[in-house]
Amino acid sequence: MSQETSQAAANDRIANVRRDTLETKIQVKLNLDGTGQSKFDTGVPFLEHMMDQIARHGLIDLDISCDGDTHIDDHHSVEDMGITLGQAVAKAVGDKKGIRRYGHAYVPLDEALSRVVIDFSGRPALLMKVPFTQKRIGTFDTELFWEFFQGFVNHAQVTLHIDCLKGENSHHQAETVYKAFGRALRMALELDPRMAGVMPSTKGCL
Repeated sequence: MSQETSQAAANDRIANVRRDTLETKIQVKLNLDGTGQSKFDTGVPFLEHMMDQIARHGLIDLDISCDGDTHIDDHHSVEDMGITLGQAVAKAVGDKKGIRRYGHAYVPLDEALSRVVIDFSGRPALLMKVPFTQKRIGTFDTELFWEFFQGFVNHAQVTLHIDCLKGENSHHQAETVYKAFGRALRMALELDPRMAGVMPSTKGCL
């Protein structure tokens, strides 16, 4: 069972989404045209560190709270935060008219290098190749990154390609992915003054 709410003024790309299930209770507030401010209370500190990269590099203001069953493990919280963040982005971006639609970024961190490409296509697809060198970063299971991005993709309705091209340190690998994701989002969601009020698709819809 879930409930969603969204509040947006005519020219503001903001959203406030709440999603409650028997496993998690999550609220996401965001502003796509923010300054990169973030606030997190989720019980999953390493994911908070990664989501801060989305905010700072995407210039998206994020306020995310999660009350989840982390006494079992982090799986439900991580997946459901991806889902709710995807719902919030979809609400805030609206009909997609005027956006650049496509975004991409390469980001290095020491020996690690990742590439992220995103398309606000309306067609959910995740292709993710990140050969993490460790199964855990501290206590965080690296397999859960896929769950986060799959949840986001399904509910933001985007096509997302994520590739870690180089890397030996798993923390560096993850951080380059999230930084590149934030920058690709920023590019794709930017309003193009030459496309004001125009749907960025020859089909006329996305």
